[in-house]
Amino acid sequence: MKINKYENISQIEREAKKDFIDRHSAFIHCESNAKKGEKFKVNVKIGDQYQHPDDPDHFISWIQLWSGEKMLAQANFTEGAQGNIPGNLEVDFYIIPQKNLKLIAQSFCTKHGLWQSDEAMVEVKL
Repeated sequence: MKINKYENISQIEREAKKDFIDRHSAFIHCESNAKKGEKFKVNVKIGDQYQHPDDPDHFISWIQLWSGEKMLAQANFTEGAQGNIPGNLEVDFYIIPQKNLKLIAQSFCTKHGLWQSDEAMVEVKL
């Protein structure tokens, strides 16, 4: 399966392509440092400047959070989870890190496939 990745939309000329890339891309929001063994919040938001549809045949069906090769969490959604209104689907994951994290978020659009975020590095300290 092809994995689509975010491209810097400020470098793209066509508005339609900016919209397509942005509204499908996962963005990780979290601190760059965490304390070992303590609850740590990772926010994943789909889209930044553009909103994704929530239609019967076109919606985000899941968001996953990975650290390297290990999946840490997954949130599943059905059509209508956003009230059938376009929006930026967002989920907070709470994890308890034991070592440094190399976070990646992935999301799956029922019409446009698999999308992957940029990496977010988190240093875990005692």
